[in-house]
Amino acid sequence: MPTRREFLAASAALASGGLRPPLAKARAADVAVTGAANPALAPFDDLLTGFLKDHAVPGAGVAVARNGRLVYARGFGHANVEADRPVEPLSEFRIASVSKPITAVGVLRLVDAGKVKLDDRVMKHLKFEVPAGGPFDKRWNDVTVRHCLHHTGGWDRGKKGGFDPIGTPWKITDALGLKRAPAADDVVRYMLGKPLDFEPGAKMAYSNLGYLVLGRVIEAVTGQKYEAWVRANVLKPVGAAAMRLGRGLPGDRPKGEVRYYDSKKRTAECLYPPRVRETVPLPDGGQNVEGFEAHGGWVASPVDLLRFTCAFDHGKKSPVLSEAAIEQMWARPDGPAGRDAEGEPRDAYYGCGWMVRPVGKSGKVTTWHNGLISGTSALLVRRSDGLNWAVLFNTDATAKGEQPASLIDGSMHTAADAVKTWPDTDLFERL
Repeated sequence: MPTRREFLAASAALASGGLRPPLAKARAADVAVTGAANPALAPFDDLLTGFLKDHAVPGAGVAVARNGRLVYARGFGHANVEADRPVEPLSEFRIASVSKPITAVGVLRLVDAGKVKLDDRVMKHLKFEVPAGGPFDKRWNDVTVRHCLHHTGGWDRGKKGGFDPIGTPWKITDALGLKRAPAADDVVRYMLGKPLDFEPGAKMAYSNLGYLVLGRVIEAVTGQKYEAWVRANVLKPVGAAAMRLGRGLPGDRPKGEVRYYDSKKRTAECLYPPRVRETVPLPDGGQNVEGFEAHGGWVASPVDLLRFTCAFDHGKKSPVLSEAAIEQMWARPDGPAGRDAEGEPRDAYYGCGWMVRPVGKSGKVTTWHNGLISGTSALLVRRSDGLNWAVLFNTDATAKGEQPASLIDGSMHTAADAVKTWPDTDLFERL
């Protein structure tokens, strides 16, 4: 997962609406392309074929929606290079931290139902026993649901001595005496025995742990497992119930999921049977994907990701959230999460599960999220003008070390602005 500095730097560049580079010329002959072509949307074809060729990216899935209609869905390059299998429009990718908006919507759905309040203390819902040998920091009692949504809960992996527990699965396994890879419950239980890095609400520090805590709140309130409840109550109502949590080993994944390519060809000891402790590629069992869950564990096609995203379009009645809940999702947080050191409103801020940029005094916002883990780079954008897109890659960096999602962001705006005529058809009805 990206560090706090990497996330904030990437987020500052994403969906900026600022510098938009010129489009590359199409080189489709050099890049496999699937899905229906539409000459009116050639700027996207030009961009993606040129991007994959120029940056040696294995594959990408791209979907674009306009005013709630899916107008573009294509695959580029290889889902599996070794098998010469192309990316299809419905190929599925790990979406990493683009999972956070999904968890946030689940929490807000419970707020709508009156089962959770944003200012509930999370310890009201968590009933874990503190691990042996780990003193309980009483400041945990001050952490609220709102804090976790806004990344102000008290955890800062970027400070000296700080760490992100999702990156230390073997340490947690040993500390808790587990005979398997740590699940999300185990990570939270382990961290209940660790001190916070700052007073809850005192600052904003991007935290995967906070979203794992929210997953535990969802389970405690609903009495159901996180994945099952979210699929039934968040994803099924928008037609995206095919989305699911990812699996570590290639053999445990469905045929439609892509293969993942770590940019540095890193390896690690496998966390999952029957290959425990064997050396494997990092994306194929060397990172605890199955424990990422509520902060970064979902797998989706770009099309299904847009089914989810379009459910919150401005002026459209959502099948998932009330108008008030959607307003809350985009609202500027109080304090340092929404304002700078001088108390001035930030141009962009982290709302409830999304980066948010208000657009003038229109009341509209552009929102987005990016995601990064070994073998995955993901981008989800909701533009204030009704355009939404998802771009998913099966690698984490280019040969120069650049994150594909961040690198392509400005060019996606350029391509969208270059379209002269938008189709009236809705590919959601066909795919």
